[in-house]
Amino acid sequence: MTAKPDTIRRSLTDGPVVQAPGGLRALVRGSEIGLVGLALLIGCVSGLAVSGMAWTTQGLHRLFYGLADDGRLSAVPSLPPLIVLLVPTLGGALLGLVIRVGNRWRRVPGRPVVDPIEANALHGGRLSLRDSLLVAVQNLISNGCGASVGLEAGYTQVSAGLASRLGLGFELRRSDMRVLVGCGAAAAIAAAFGAPLTGAFYAFELIIGTYAIASLTPVVAAALVGALVSRAILPHPATIILDPTPPVSPADYLPTIGLGLLCAGLGILIMKGVTLVEASVRRSGVPSLARPALGGLLVGALALVASPQVLSAGHGALHLNLTEDGPILGAGALLGLFLAKALASAISIGTGFRGGLFFASLFLGAVAGKLYAILMPPLIATALPPTTYAIVGMSALAVAVIGGPLTMTFLALELTGDFPVAALVLVAVIASSLAVRKTFGYSFATWRFHLRGESIRSAHDIGWIRNLTVGQMMRRDVRTVRADTTLAAFRRSFPLGSASQVVAVDEVGLYAGIVLVPEAHAAPIDDKAGSMRVADILRCHGDVLLPQMNAKEAAALFDRTESEALAVVENRQTARVIGLLTEKHTLRRYSEELDRQRAATIGETG
Repeated sequence: MTAKPDTIRRSLTDGPVVQAPGGLRALVRGSEIGLVGLALLIGCVSGLAVSGMAWTTQGLHRLFYGLADDGRLSAVPSLPPLIVLLVPTLGGALLGLVIRVGNRWRRVPGRPVVDPIEANALHGGRLSLRDSLLVAVQNLISNGCGASVGLEAGYTQVSAGLASRLGLGFELRRSDMRVLVGCGAAAAIAAAFGAPLTGAFYAFELIIGTYAIASLTPVVAAALVGALVSRAILPHPATIILDPTPPVSPADYLPTIGLGLLCAGLGILIMKGVTLVEASVRRSGVPSLARPALGGLLVGALALVASPQVLSAGHGALHLNLTEDGPILGAGALLGLFLAKALASAISIGTGFRGGLFFASLFLGAVAGKLYAILMPPLIATALPPTTYAIVGMSALAVAVIGGPLTMTFLALELTGDFPVAALVLVAVIASSLAVRKTFGYSFATWRFHLRGESIRSAHDIGWIRNLTVGQMMRRDVRTVRADTTLAAFRRSFPLGSASQVVAVDEVGLYAGIVLVPEAHAAPIDDKAGSMRVADILRCHGDVLLPQMNAKEAAALFDRTESEALAVVENRQTARVIGLLTEKHTLRRYSEELDRQRAATIGETG
């Protein structure tokens, strides 16, 4: 069931918004420079927020697991068994309480939190800062106790929430709001990886949904500032140093395509696996308050049986598997690590831990790439080392799960600085992205929207379609006639040229059908057939429009019924006629709005 518009608006508004001074609002709304200034501010704030969240989780790992100052949880060789079991379990119990209390704090309890993709696709860049802060806190608890989730979801949520609140304060237009939310997400990802190009294209491909000259400057500016602020605060930039890569030959691209296709299949299995775990947990009857604690216990047990590398996001484990001097694992150990990490991530998300699969997909892809290089030597008859295929697999699997081919290509380039490897990555991510799009059709985020009943395939703005409703477009001065009126009386009341169609109602005033005036005048009437009634020539008996339908749904109904006009009724139960809508007017309004959106996308004004 679709939520009512007023409920959605209340959930996206945290209360009164502090408005910027009128002169400053006018400057920002009327100048591209003003929007760039807001983007720079968002980049700075996002860089601080990301650095603060990363510092906090690292502090929690040191506190709970006794790590050294420069230690990474997923990189330690061993941990005390009791600690590994207790910390995720107790963290899950705390998270359950926070979710219960936080749900009461929200303005619309129970409704799913709107994330940046949904905000830009449906709500014109509006999302709740209160909900975003709550997601960030839950993400900190989840990652801090060792659950197998990344922080990127929290980074982008809080940064986009801050951007949205700032945009509301300046009363930005819908298109500018969407760009500003993209700026927040770009700065967050750029700060997380120290990679401004990755952050910028993450915004273009996944948050804004399109690349345009008008959005280039603010998004890139925000990403650069976010990365610079993070680098100034975080002591360890996430850079991978590789040994010099052997020359890449044309023969290397074929196995790279094969790895991309393999990662596409693995990504689909991972996404469906998370859904399967969620459904199993719901059917199990375990109270929602206790589910994270159960998930934490299971993740801790996996870490004991497999490796501590399954804990937390996996930053340390990724570096272990991508450095030339990292541990040498055989095919069996790599396969076990892949399965354990995938299961730990599915259990963590499925039992209620807050986070995403961004970093888990990078880590799993690196392991899959290494395993691919080891198990298929006849196919991979090249001089490229397994670490190179780990980089390729990292990006290809991340594209399958997260999306964004150029985002993941630039991530590989900015983390390694190796252009030949980046070329291989580009080939693999194209193959992976195409395979997922044609066989599955969703990224992890849009797949979850699909399960909720939302028809969102990307962040491309489709919210304006939902706002263009039948109730807004219909004509309310409807001419009606009783269905038991004789045709002779109808002709006298509605001569040719007076109207094209008339709505017929029954004896209690409810919808009965539509009369085409030319058809009524063309019907033969003689003395014997003089009793012929309007009811005998009615069309569209059960085909009506509802005021909450959008223009796209109305156009589809016009096409199916092959009717030039349809009546609008209050609801299907009472069928009280409240308006009339023509196909011509619907298509004209739809076309006008579509042209307006295209103009806004490419930066045209006036």
